[in-house]
Amino acid sequence: MNGLPKKYLVDTNVPKTANLALAPTIPEELTECVNACVEAVASIIKKGGLVLDTGDEIFTEYRNQLCMSGQPGMGDQFMKWVHDNRWNFPDQDRVTITKNGESYNEFPEHGGLSRFDDSDRKFIAVSNAHRAKPPVLQATDSKWWGWSGALAEVGITVHFLCPDYARTKYEEKMGA
Repeated sequence: MNGLPKKYLVDTNVPKTANLALAPTIPEELTECVNACVEAVASIIKKGGLVLDTGDEIFTEYRNQLCMSGQPGMGDQFMKWVHDNRWNFPDQDRVTITKNGESYNEFPEHGGLSRFDDSDRKFIAVSNAHRAKPPVLQATDSKWWGWSGALAEVGITVHFLCPDYARTKYEEKMGA
């Protein structure tokens, strides 16, 4: 995929959205998004660059939502690839984060992030703790559109694979 950063975290909705390529029908507004996710996941499998946490919180989330056998979809192939290769990642790309209640010590302090989803805080904590602050690849979770400005203020970038979809859904939810 052109434009994919060298290092990144991958929100679980990216491989889950890639799996939709096998659905009998894909809603028209998601077609480009599904294709972008398939392309991104295929590139990750080919080139690597994924950053994870040492406690396997991200891996566990993947395992709970994707198929470990690598079948039937591209997102499941990503799961198998992560399973088979995560111990081969460079040490600096397996980041330690410290749980603190429903959040993490490494989650940045910023008023605009106070309502950030507890279940997604691990991705931000890992990015913030990594010396390169790699971006988070995001597909369909429109709430991230609203948090992207606050994240940028603390040095964390969200790389939206489906920016039109995320923005449109965010605006619909916010009544903009």
